[in-house]
Amino acid sequence: MTEESREQTPMAVSAEERGEMIAVAAYYLAEQRGFSADGAIDDWLEAEQRIDRLLEAMRGRGISRSQFERAGLRNALQLWDAEPGN
Repeated sequence: MTEESREQTPMAVSAEERGEMIAVAAYYLAEQRGFSADGAIDDWLEAEQRIDRLLEAMRGRGISRSQFERAGLRNALQLWDAEPGN
């Protein structure tokens, strides 16, 4: 696949990639609250919701896989937090 076609390819993730994204997001949420042990399940559930909303928003905006990969998940989550309504 050429770089140009990667720029055109809509964002789509496999179940495995989604799971990895959720794990990273859950870690990020745990880090924000100081890694206290009593919030791990809530972190995971919140991460699932955030990742699903993030992926849906990216598809709606026409963001390509290549654009997403350049930004990185942590940056995407930080930008997500900065948007109004989140």
